[in-house]
Amino acid sequence: MSRPLFVSLDGPKGVGKTTLLEAITKVLRSDNIKVIRLCEKKSDPFRRETMALVNRLARNPSMVLEREVCARFADSRAWISQHVLTKQPPNSIILMDRWYPSDAAFRRMVPFAEILQLNIDRNVQAPDLHVGVVTAPEISWARAAARTRGLSSTVVHKLEDHVACTQSFERAVAEHGWVLCRNEGMIEHATLQVVNEIYKLLNDL
Repeated sequence: MSRPLFVSLDGPKGVGKTTLLEAITKVLRSDNIKVIRLCEKKSDPFRRETMALVNRLARNPSMVLEREVCARFADSRAWISQHVLTKQPPNSIILMDRWYPSDAAFRRMVPFAEILQLNIDRNVQAPDLHVGVVTAPEISWARAAARTRGLSSTVVHKLEDHVACTQSFERAVAEHGWVLCRNEGMIEHATLQVVNEIYKLLNDL
């Protein structure tokens, strides 16, 4: 593998992505694979301005404003694609915490097909492997409630909102053929599923 392998993990709030990313990283590194952990939020130099717009959208929902939010996120991913992803070492695996599939969960008015096209038009790098992490919404809602930071969401405040996010995301996973990872049981099971998908991809390169 001469170039980095790009893997994104996306999903609604509280599905255990961070814990899963940590477990996947540990397994791969134990096999002497170079793993680069990246987070869209932490790699985005325009995050503050975009989140100010997201807050406006939360207070006054509108299709026009949501399209602007989607475009700004796509612009940020284009910047990350050009200035961050291209600088990662060859023969490594990039594990990205959230990428454009997450918009399928959190954007309520703009169709995901339109969001996807915004990212394609900006030459946002497509992951080699999309992993959609889900749980039953009641499980992820309870997990989030048990965390010190809670749900920590600007756009999701009620269980019914979270249910809608989960259902929307699962539809996108099915429509686009992403790998569906149900992280409801032991973390080892979800970890093994994703690691196996990564190794299958490596074997095909």
